[in-house]
Amino acid sequence: MDFAFSPRVQDLQAQVQRFMDDLVLPSNRDWQRYADAGYYPSDVVEPLKAQARAAGLWNLFLPDLRDDEPGMRLSNMEYAPLAEIMGRVPWASEVFNCSAPDTGNIELLHLAATPEQARQWMAPLLEGAIRSCFAMSEPDVASSDATNICTRIQRDGDDYVINGRKWFITGALHPACRLAIVMGVSNDAPDAPAHQRHSMILVPMDAPGVEIVRNMPVMAHLAIDGHCEMVFKNVRVPAAHLLGTEGGGFALAQARLGPGRVHHCMRTIGQCELALELMCERALERMAFGRHLSDFANVQDWIGHSRVEIDQARLLVLRAAWLMDQQGNAAARVDVSAIKLVAAQLQTRVLDRAMQIFGAIGLTPDTPLAALWSWGRALRFLDGPDEVHLRTVARHELARTKTHLGANVLHLNRWMPPDAVSDLG
Repeated sequence: MDFAFSPRVQDLQAQVQRFMDDLVLPSNRDWQRYADAGYYPSDVVEPLKAQARAAGLWNLFLPDLRDDEPGMRLSNMEYAPLAEIMGRVPWASEVFNCSAPDTGNIELLHLAATPEQARQWMAPLLEGAIRSCFAMSEPDVASSDATNICTRIQRDGDDYVINGRKWFITGALHPACRLAIVMGVSNDAPDAPAHQRHSMILVPMDAPGVEIVRNMPVMAHLAIDGHCEMVFKNVRVPAAHLLGTEGGGFALAQARLGPGRVHHCMRTIGQCELALELMCERALERMAFGRHLSDFANVQDWIGHSRVEIDQARLLVLRAAWLMDQQGNAAARVDVSAIKLVAAQLQTRVLDRAMQIFGAIGLTPDTPLAALWSWGRALRFLDGPDEVHLRTVARHELARTKTHLGANVLHLNRWMPPDAVSDLG
């Protein structure tokens, strides 16, 4: 494993950093002003998108772009450090056409779309002309187990009819959102295999029966592009809108998660880096009891722990990205669970320390810390709660141990009586 970035990636890091410093950061106040007034800041974002595309900083996330599709064709390892830089400003990924949930939806369309589906939906997504959302989670079931999902997708002649309720649907209120990829039950036969009952279907946002019920605040923060509750009531779409095969929805959902989690985790690491820089500056400048905060041992401990924890998390994410590039997404399944767990918990720890060093101002919108802490806390649910990922890692370890059970008995000889050792092995 070699995690050194190639000259090409180092050049791209420098380009993205310059773009962020020269164009995105100076626009941040205007973006916030629009958002605080309840308007999506399209007037801020769209000119930046045009500049990013002209600079060649476009669709950086997708390794298997085709020759006729715009973008850089970067591997997961190559894209990871760029996602970290973008993550320092939460809305910046859209500028480079690299924002969730579009990235995951484009990956799904790349994997399973028919030529007509690709023409209608994937091409404008790659151009940045439209946005999309992904409707999977439901309020009435534990959606961390996707086999629980109960929205119905029922064949009716040449159409499918969708009925169900979804929530925490990110991006559904974006003014350019034109497509929802909906996951639901297409085979409710009692003897149907649990992982072959669900399908995904492409639903235009303006289809009759699609209703956005509310934009749900997350940790008291109301996202301007929405984390929405949606109802699909007798929504009828042509059968040609089925994505992939009927019954193949669960497999598609699993395929979608790997790269997207790397993106999330690297953006998180960028936000933690920002928090560490801010806390160091604050500690060096702020005086209390006649001393700089940086002189207090506990503050130094917080800074030291944050530094090594961020570096550990980054290396773990890069290893997962490397494994996906080398052996495919499925081979990295356990590693992807591990990074999702580690990164979300990292963000709440580092941001909490930074807020403590800033004092009460760290709780206000005068710094980005409170919003970033809230997002970190939400990440411990998004893409699966901590407990699901811990179980995945633990089950892998237990299964691995079962293949050579008793191999470590000799290590116990010094400490245990002979009869106890024989019982173990």
